[in-house]
This record gives sequence, structure tokens and C-alpha cells, in this order.
Amino acid sequence: MKEPLVPVVPMSHTAHIRSHRKPRRSASTLAMRAGVAGGVLSTLAVAGASGSANAAEPVTQTLELPTLTADLAAQAAKSADATQQAAANYQLQAERDAAATKAAKQAKTDLAEAKQKAAEAKKKAEEAARKAAAARASRTTERTTLSATSDSGSTSTSTSTGSSTATGSAAAVISFVKAQLGKSYVLGASGPSAYDCSGLVQAAFKQIGVSLPRVSQDQSTAGTQVSLSNLQPGDVLYWGGAGSAYHVAVYVGDGMFVGAQNPSTGIVEKPLSYDPPTGAVRVL
Repeated sequence: MKEPLVPVVPMSHTAHIRSHRKPRRSASTLAMRAGVAGGVLSTLAVAGASGSANAAEPVTQTLELPTLTADLAAQAAKSADATQQAAANYQLQAERDAAATKAAKQAKTDLAEAKQKAAEAKKKAEEAARKAAAARASRTTERTTLSATSDSGSTSTSTSTGSSTATGSAAAVISFVKAQLGKSYVLGASGPSAYDCSGLVQAAFKQIGVSLPRVSQDQSTAGTQVSLSNLQPGDVLYWGGAGSAYHVAVYVGDGMFVGAQNPSTGIVEKPLSYDPPTGAVRVL
């Protein structure tokens, strides 16, 4: 039997040139490529089969929210604390502003009241000074008159500072006021341990049954006005104007008087020259 003829393929005229030949792939490379290709085809086949099997089942997707990490949670808490602190600071500042406004308003009111009180006090002080000046002027005039009368000899000095002895009710009045010598002067007091000037005079006449007003102003007009040059024991001396006197005492004779002078001296016996009176009234 004849063997089949194998056709002879003519070789390229460049086949004998080594650099023109295509490099042959190694068996290991071909096997690797075949394996990869086969694996891909297998995966696609399995996926296709799985998709076909589950084609009839509904697909449900679940969205998961990101979970805060510890750092994010700490930052959120810190931000919340800062916001709360800022709100507290704003509230505190508002309270301080309100308190400052209230304090300023109160201070303004207090200042206005203080100014008003100061003005009233100044007015009272000026009025008191005016009255004191008027009293001093009146007393100075009376002293001048008394001195002129004594110098002219028209009236016996012994009449005003005479040594005549009091009798009857006048003697009782004088005895009472002398018994109070050394006791304290207390404004508004009327005995028995302390007196003010008008309280002593009222008490002295009360014990003989004669009722006198309580205050100096009224006592200075409670009897008959007499000249200081014609005084008698038991007469009521006053300082200041009649009806506006600020001090009273009792003339006890021999140019002396007894009175509750002030808190520092208490009840004392002094000569008329110690503090010359403005006028006198005779009650008995």
C-alpha cells in the first residue's frame, strides 16, 4: 500500500533567518493561561446556574447606617457640652446685665433721696441757725438794756438780784428746785431722778398746786411778763422770745437761778451773769 503523500509546504524565504521567527510560548505559560480561562468559565457557569435557581425569589436589600466610632461619639458629646456651656454663659451674662441695670436704677433713686434729705437737713440747720442768731440778738439787746438801767441808777440792782427772802409758795418752789441740784439732765424727763429744763419748772410749781404747760415756749407766756430789773424769787426765767423760748429756769433770789441746763452740767445753781436770760414771767 502506498503511503499518503504529505504535501510539502514551501518554506518562507526568510524562515532561515533566526530573528524573523515568532517565539514559541512555553508549555507552562500555555497551561497557566488555560487554567485561568477554565477557572473563569467555571465561575461564570456557577454564577449562571445560581442566578437561574434564584430567579424566582425576591431580592431584598438592607441598608446599614454607619456606626459612630468612639472618636466621633466623643466629639459629639464634647460639642453638646460646649453648646450647653455657651447657653449657660449667655444666661448668666443676661442675669448680670439685669442685676446691673437694677442696681444702677436703685442707686439713682437712692442718690435722689439722699439729695432730698440733705436739702431738708440743710434747710432745718439754716432755720435753727437763724433762730439761734435771733435769740442771741434778743439776749444781747436785753443785756444792753439791763446794763444801761443799772448804770443809770434808775432801778435798784438789789431789786433784780436782791437778797429778799422768798415766802409762801415761792419759798416752796425754790426749796423744791434746790433739792434737785446735782440730778441729771435728760431731754423729755420730768423727774424724779432726772429732768429737762421745762420738766423741772413744771414739777416745781406742780407740787404747790400750780399747773404750768410742759414746754418752754408755752411756759414763757404762762404768767405776767416782768422786767429783768424787777425780778422776785419764784419768777420763771426764759431764754429766747416770749412764746418761742428754748430754755427756762427758776429765779431763786440774790441774783441766782436754778435750772436743768444741759446733759453735761445737769441741774445747777448759777448767777444770772453765767447765762443772762432774755425775759421773765411771774406766775405767783
